[in-house]
Amino acid sequence: MIIGLVGAPSSGKSTFFNASTLAGAETANYPFTTIKANHAVGFVKVDCVDKFFGKQCNPRFGYCINHKRFVPVDMMDIAGLVPGAHEGLGMGNQFLEDIRQANVCIHVVDASGSTNEKGEFVGPLKHDPVNNIKFLEEELDYWYFGVLQRGWERTARVLVQEKGELYKSIAKQMSAFGVDEDMVKVLLEKMKLMDKKATDWTEADLLAVSKQLRMKTKPVLIAANKIDVPGTEDNIKRLKEAFPEYVIVPCSSESEFALRQASKHGLIDYIPGESDFTIKEGIGITDVQRKALEFIRENVLKRFGTTGVQQVLNAAVFDFLHYVAIFPGGVGKLTDKEGRVLPDCFLMPPGTTALDFAFKLHTDIGNHFAKAINVKTKMPIAKDVPLHNLDVIEILVH
Repeated sequence: MIIGLVGAPSSGKSTFFNASTLAGAETANYPFTTIKANHAVGFVKVDCVDKFFGKQCNPRFGYCINHKRFVPVDMMDIAGLVPGAHEGLGMGNQFLEDIRQANVCIHVVDASGSTNEKGEFVGPLKHDPVNNIKFLEEELDYWYFGVLQRGWERTARVLVQEKGELYKSIAKQMSAFGVDEDMVKVLLEKMKLMDKKATDWTEADLLAVSKQLRMKTKPVLIAANKIDVPGTEDNIKRLKEAFPEYVIVPCSSESEFALRQASKHGLIDYIPGESDFTIKEGIGITDVQRKALEFIRENVLKRFGTTGVQQVLNAAVFDFLHYVAIFPGGVGKLTDKEGRVLPDCFLMPPGTTALDFAFKLHTDIGNHFAKAINVKTKMPIAKDVPLHNLDVIEILVH
């Protein structure tokens, strides 16, 4: 699973990326053995099951604060987006190659309207952020369209002559995007294109199908950034009205970065994603630092509830990709051979079964699977039944 971060220059994308990957990154281990230049480790936040058992966990990967478990995820800072990216302009080819790898994309938008699509400062509320979202949509749609349209006339003639199945051909052509036959079949039936001859398809048909396939395989949620700028709330309302199909989360990546930095240096107690923090007294905090922190509290946390950064990450993994957090454990034994309590938490795709989880732990465990037990209820679980979020599972082998 890779979370891709996209956005126009000066939208706050880099600050969002830094804020997402700061807390715990220096001290927490992570399971990704190779991190490329534009990759880093972020963390999603879940309720740790250690509280259920009255224990204090010792994570092998990630970290835990006050029974809030932070589980590592791979984040990718995607190359800058420029007009004509789908035609290879600017860093368009790199942008498209990066975004192809992402399972879900977070589009960081300057909701304050302070910068235009080129990243040039124009002043607060001077630029319409609606245009930024339309811009990304069009680039992605025409990228998919270009792939689908390639060789279409010849493909269409062959399909008609040989009475081939259109949905299978489209699925094969778009397979690099994670498109499968069932997805295309359902889509064509919904769009009433299943029985239309391929040779009768118009460019509008191809573009409409491309757009729907893009929305299905490359989900995007919006981080409406810079909510600390006065007047941004009205722009966010406009964004939600213009794009009711999107999840739009108000956020201030700059505020989150400042809070995590202050926490890292021992100035405050702060758990990422929470609605408040506590300033540590008696440690020599300066008036400037205190004023900056109080500004964040009054203008971001009290107005919006959170800075939004952690909420965006969690929404990407749990609401969009529908992953579940599963802990391995044992009835009466929650420690590993080194004495760590509940050391592991795995993010698993939807529909993961006990047998799937066994193979995730180790191929030999999967091959010698005997049965699974829900450690919380102490009840057995059938090997083909989907697991649930925050399950603690014991796998027994023969």
